[in-house]
Amino acid sequence: MTFFNIFKKPKQKKDKKLKILIDFREKNSLVASELVKQGFEIEFKQLPVADYIINNIAIERKTISDLKSSIINKRIIYQLQELKQYPKCLLIVEGINENIYEGIIHENALRGFLLSVILNYQVPIIFTQNEEDTAKYIGVLAKRPEKSQTSLRASKLIFRDEEQLQFILEGFPQIGPVTARKLLAHFKTLNNLANATEEELNKIIGKKSQVLFKLLHHEYKAN
Repeated sequence: MTFFNIFKKPKQKKDKKLKILIDFREKNSLVASELVKQGFEIEFKQLPVADYIINNIAIERKTISDLKSSIINKRIIYQLQELKQYPKCLLIVEGINENIYEGIIHENALRGFLLSVILNYQVPIIFTQNEEDTAKYIGVLAKRPEKSQTSLRASKLIFRDEEQLQFILEGFPQIGPVTARKLLAHFKTLNNLANATEEELNKIIGKKSQVLFKLLHHEYKAN
């Protein structure tokens, strides 16, 4: 006859750790280690879009300095467009303790851009103090009830050749979409543009030609 110990406590199932997907380029950030301290399981992957993915929510993380640099080279514009492939997304701006209006971007230009992120791209912005604070926000978000499975089907945006050319030109200082299209309409190819004289460039875009011409002919010197 088999006797059961009615006083024996049943084994409790261990709670399954919540997993957070992190882009491998975030390995040097303290955010990942802070998330581990909070008890989350993390997995580094080469994410085509965003820095963190939680419950099908895509998160792009920017320090203040990185945000300003990405505004100047316009990288942030394409990152925001890529984020929109997810049903929910947000931008975390880290380092709010710093004076965010000092530096390479005029304070009103920065304010205008932040408003554009919210109003034009409809991407919410969260300002955090530091990496620990960022991890706490991500942790709270991860613990929210999961409504859908994480998707990795998002991809980098693929541009037409014409869009690629415009994207390259917009990386130059003072060259916005209008100026880039004006240059391409006149010179047709980047090769023609690179071989143009400063006088020829000046006829098309005026004083902006000085910076463009200088960079086009600047000789790269490795450190």
